Amino acid sequence: MVIASLLAHPRRVFGAIALICAAMLAFGILYLQNVVGLEPCPMCIVQRYALIIVGVFCALAAFSKGPGGWRLWGLLAVAMSGFGAFTAARQSWLQWNPPPFATCGRDLYGMIESFPLQRAIPMIFKGGGDCTAVDWTFLGGSIANWSFVWFVIFALVILAVLLRGGRAAVRA
Repeated sequence: MVIASLLAHPRRVFGAIALICAAMLAFGILYLQNVVGLEPCPMCIVQRYALIIVGVFCALAAFSKGPGGWRLWGLLAVAMSGFGAFTAARQSWLQWNPPPFATCGRDLYGMIESFPLQRAIPMIFKGGGDCTAVDWTFLGGSIANWSFVWFVIFALVILAVLLRGGRAAVRA
């Protein structure tokens, strides 16, 4: 009953997802990175970008006037959620089965010492942590595990809104 009434208002659902994405980004950047001091790895950076894009697409869907607009932005958000979920699943797999010697990134000082400045600066924005490291957990899940869960939730909710919206349009 409650879920059906929520799905009947797609623009509100998209707005809520956009707000949740913004809150998750704030938590990750302001708290985990700046307070706790965790350094994001390259896969974390990719997931961060995917979360930003999902939030932007959902915000655009929330502000779209007609159903065609929110459907288009919703489909794009589902695709980006799938990409984010794939990246998070890959990182989770690496955390559960770490390779014996390879990591997915270099630390900041190693990049600056090993590369000229014009190559080191772009590498800094690619992240510097180790993708296999589990530096923080919540209820037994790593950041990558929770990222996967949330990307899947976003994709399923948006798909439910799109399917419900499609059925409502057929009935009308």
